[in-house]
Amino acid sequence: MSDIQAAFEQAAKDVQSLPERPDNDTLLRLYALYKQGAEGDVNGPKPGFFDFVGTAKYEAWEKLKGTDQAEAKKKYVDLVKKLRG
Repeated sequence: MSDIQAAFEQAAKDVQSLPERPDNDTLLRLYALYKQGAEGDVNGPKPGFFDFVGTAKYEAWEKLKGTDQAEAKKKYVDLVKKLRG
């Protein structure tokens, strides 16, 4: 397992025990970076108009389209470290 993969998996665990809950924009950023790092570019249909949370998540992930998975993992790890203080 690569160093970045191990750090990414640890950050995914660490995010569950942050000292305080991040704001919604930061939560969306975390979600999008995690999905891009774990799965790559967004796939599947966009959620329906009335699924506001699903649409926000989809659009946040879609903004990262084309971002390399390793780069997304690194950014995710860095953001979690920043949030942990």
